[in-house]
Amino acid sequence: MHTILVTAPRLAPAGVDLLNRAGARVIYLSSPDDGGEVEHIMATEPVDAVISRTVALSAQAIASCPTLKVISKHGVGVGNIDVEAATRRGIPVYVTPGANAQSVAEMTLGLMFSASRRIGWMDAELHGGRWSRAQDGVELHGKTIGLVGFGQIGQRVAKVCLALGMKVVAFDPAARNGSSPVDGAMLVASMAELLPQADVLSLHVPLNKHTRNMLGDEQLSQLPKGAILINTARGEVVDESALVAALQDGRLFAAGLDTMAVEPLPADSPLTTLKNVVLTPHVGGSTPAALAAMAGAAARNVLGWLGGNPVDRAACVNPQVFA
Repeated sequence: MHTILVTAPRLAPAGVDLLNRAGARVIYLSSPDDGGEVEHIMATEPVDAVISRTVALSAQAIASCPTLKVISKHGVGVGNIDVEAATRRGIPVYVTPGANAQSVAEMTLGLMFSASRRIGWMDAELHGGRWSRAQDGVELHGKTIGLVGFGQIGQRVAKVCLALGMKVVAFDPAARNGSSPVDGAMLVASMAELLPQADVLSLHVPLNKHTRNMLGDEQLSQLPKGAILINTARGEVVDESALVAALQDGRLFAAGLDTMAVEPLPADSPLTTLKNVVLTPHVGGSTPAALAAMAGAAARNVLGWLGGNPVDRAACVNPQVFA
């Protein structure tokens, strides 16, 4: 019997059913945000595999578990997993590409509409008994959206924006030069080329050493005055203090953020005081449909490896372990 740790209090039935059918012993966290509990379990239980949600999976936790054989992220962002520590142990780290792409794309669009028309602020005003009518909203038709990252999420956003009559320009730091996978969207070779065109800038990149703080004061200042920033990627991709300053001084019209540099968002964060920011608590990929797809894919990732029938290597972020 294999022991599998899920670093959350629960997993969608689509994943649970697969693990149960395989006869696995499944351990869940009692708290959704307790990295210390992860380390304790890893040090005291014969864990064969980890399905990693949002809690940190540290080098210490990985090193303390001699039975650990495989890790799968429940999603695609591995910033909370010490991949280098896993690689040193020869442990593959899998992701579930595409499983939450539609849900995150739809959240991106929702934040874009809400930020451009101040929907969140007006909703709060009316709930507070005030008939406050924002009439300075941005009409998106004819505007340019700049997409940083042009994988499955960015491509889905692009298709909807094209249908709205927006121009779509994309830069993907991980892509090779070539034709755009979406008819009507234009690929550019650098952020420097993208930013001055982006009336709306939407981020769709993973967090790594190349993307951390990739959008700071210098980059925000290259955007057209009155631009809108949407972030459904990772909060640490943006220098948050520079973002706050750009929102306060009017360089940015608004921002829609599903993710922040520190999560949960501190109650005293300046972001909470700004009327031109729409905030959601990192739930872009948390619809029942997306959670089911990610849970099922993560379970297949770990069961495939443990059963000697690994899934496609393209889903592994550290393929050097196969050598």
